[in-house]
Amino acid sequence: MANSSVSKTTAAPPQAMTTMSVLAPALGWLIPGAGHLIQKRWVRGLLLMGSIIIMFVLGLMMQGRIYKPNGGDILDILGFVGDVGAGGLYIITRALDAGGGAIAHATADYGTKFLIVAGLLNFISAADAYHIAIGKKP
Repeated sequence: MANSSVSKTTAAPPQAMTTMSVLAPALGWLIPGAGHLIQKRWVRGLLLMGSIIIMFVLGLMMQGRIYKPNGGDILDILGFVGDVGAGGLYIITRALDAGGGAIAHATADYGTKFLIVAGLLNFISAADAYHIAIGKKP
């Protein structure tokens, strides 16, 4: 009878919290792509910054709607979560009272989706910056 050895895999020890692991995703959320730029990931950071900002601006130009925080309809709440993902772009847009989105044009609905997707992409970008900062991703 052959002895079979079972190799035990242990979970990796938790990563120590560093300044970069906190700063990269926070700055990456506030300014799209900045979490990568402070880690010297120039190409990835600039591509993310450009795509998120362009998508957000195109959404505004198509008269898309910026969702406001409220406890109303579930779709409004989900729209708000997507929009707030854009970080500083959302804050500036709300401060300027832009993005009223009167859905008077056929493109306004597309613009609203552009705004939401830009925010969701920024959330993914901030998570990616965090994984790079903790060394989980090269």
